[in-house]
Amino acid sequence: MAAAGSSSGAGSCFVLGASGATGRALLRELRARGLFARVTLIGRRRLSLAKESGTAVEQVVVDFERLSEHAAAFRGHDVGFCCLGTTRSKAGADGFVRVDRDYVAQAAELARAGGCKHFVLQSSQGANEHSRFLYLRVKGEVEKLVQAVGFDRCTILRPAVLLCARQEFRPMEWLTQRVLGAVAWLFPTAYSVPVETVARAMVASVLQPGGGKVVVLENKAIHQLGKAEPQLGT
Repeated sequence: MAAAGSSSGAGSCFVLGASGATGRALLRELRARGLFARVTLIGRRRLSLAKESGTAVEQVVVDFERLSEHAAAFRGHDVGFCCLGTTRSKAGADGFVRVDRDYVAQAAELARAGGCKHFVLQSSQGANEHSRFLYLRVKGEVEKLVQAVGFDRCTILRPAVLLCARQEFRPMEWLTQRVLGAVAWLFPTAYSVPVETVARAMVASVLQPGGGKVVVLENKAIHQLGKAEPQLGT
């Protein structure tokens, strides 16, 4: 894959969920590094982006309820990054399942059919398809579905609580982040991770030599990969 073996900005990637905290950090990382000649944001609405030279950023608006009609948006990409997700409080239980599992799984299928070789998925610490907790069960289910698609490489990141500045105010999450932000001074890799670190780890995973068809990165590994200067793969 051209992008994994060169820093000259060859190849193409797409990003799902670029409007979220991790997605925004990922886009900043991709634009700053210039690893891809083209970055395509696939989402339900266009985003307001600052003009920057270098990496070309395209935006494709899709209807996730009719995603199969937008197969062209997923064609011709070497790598797919997925940060797509919502919350149960925002979308309800059914809406959460539809976004975090069904949309992601269908997008992965379209990406594979369109030629994508490496799919990078942001999941969650504790993801388990047999969990009695809806959030963790859905994350485990989508991991299994994405792996079954059959990408040449699939990287799954399982971050703990994400530390970030939300565009929307979530009181309980704000309080949790303040507490964990303090705890992070004592246990920096145990309970939380900044979204910027997750974004760097997602990009670095593409540059790493293939460590297997499926690689799962737990929170500590995300910290390590997200802080290290990635080496170019072969």
